[in-house]
Formats: sequence, structure tokens, C-alpha cells
Amino acid sequence: MQIIIDGLGKRFNREWIFRNFTLELNVGNSYTFVGPNGSGKSTLLQVISGVMPLTEGKITYQLSKKALDEDDWYRQIVLAAPYLELIEEFSLIELLNFHAGFKPFKAGITHDEILQRLELDSSKDKAIKYFSSGMKQRLKLALAFYSNVPVVMLDEPTSNLDAKWSAWYREEVQRLASDQLVLLCSNVPAEYDFCEKIINVGDYKPER
Repeated sequence: MQIIIDGLGKRFNREWIFRNFTLELNVGNSYTFVGPNGSGKSTLLQVISGVMPLTEGKITYQLSKKALDEDDWYRQIVLAAPYLELIEEFSLIELLNFHAGFKPFKAGITHDEILQRLELDSSKDKAIKYFSSGMKQRLKLALAFYSNVPVVMLDEPTSNLDAKWSAWYREEVQRLASDQLVLLCSNVPAEYDFCEKIINVGDYKPER
């Protein structure tokens, strides 16, 4: 899996958030986008994922050196972020079933295994809307970690997690397979200090 980004730019109204962003992202590597608040980290990740349209430039998604169309691309990624909501009317087990219908879990990862790892066995029939913010964040991360996809995108991954579950995040994210591409947005070094490549998005903001 490869993502080729060429001259990417995003503008809101008349203000450029970033511009002239060029990079090749390759499977087997991990990348973190850093920068001060408002620098465009989350915006960049959303544009790369396809959640948000770009203003200029080009993004090419390739699998086995063949370009993917938009529908195929969405099947290759999973994104966990504070601004993406879970379906709160579903129970936990219903949500796992729904997710697996679009993006199956990795071999050997059963629904029961996920419930045990999240320590949510007793909440499997509870509606997501009754979960705490920490429980929801654990669930978002689990869907990202255990989905059988080549690209994993994480924005502010330890948001709403206590020390115990932040440690769990570090263990799980470093277990991601060598045949996956990991993209992170963070200003917290403990969330990304294992990453091979750090990119400061602020370097791509045009001067006024």
C-alpha cells in the first residue's frame, strides 16, 4: 500500500491551512503529523483519508502498484478520531457486528476477544450512548487496531484515556503489523515516540 501526495493544499475561505505538501507514505512505516494547535494536523489527516476534500494538489492511493478508486480506498483504511462519532443507538455487540460487515477483523480476533481486551464483557448489550468518553475512545481504538486493513489513521489517540488505557494504547499501536501503514496526529510525544518519521505540518503553512 502506498499513498502518493503531490502539492497538496487546503484552504478555508481565504486562509491556507497548508500548501505544497508533498510526501510518499509507504506500508510498513509509521508517520506522525505534529504542530501547534491550529496548524492543520487533523485537517491534513482528514484530507488524506478522504473525509475532507482537498483544495489543490493530488493524492494517489495505490495497492500492489495499481491505483485505487474512491470506493476501494475506503475499504483499505480505518480512522479513529475525536470528531468521528460512533453509532450511539447500537449496543456494543451490534456495533462490532456492523463494523465487521464492512471491515473484517484480523485473523484470530473474535468479538469476544475484543470485549475481553477492552474489559467490556459486561457492557456488550449496553447502548453506546451510555458509554463514558473513555469507553468510547477505547472502542474507537480497538476498531482501528483490530481491523484487517492496510492503513490505520489515529488522531489524538489517548484523548479521554487514563494512565492504564494510555499504556494499553502504546502496547497495541506498537503491535500493528509490518504490512500496515500507520498515520498519527499528535502533540503528545508518548503517543508517537515509536514512529520512524515525524512531519511538522506548520512547515507547510504559507507566510501571510
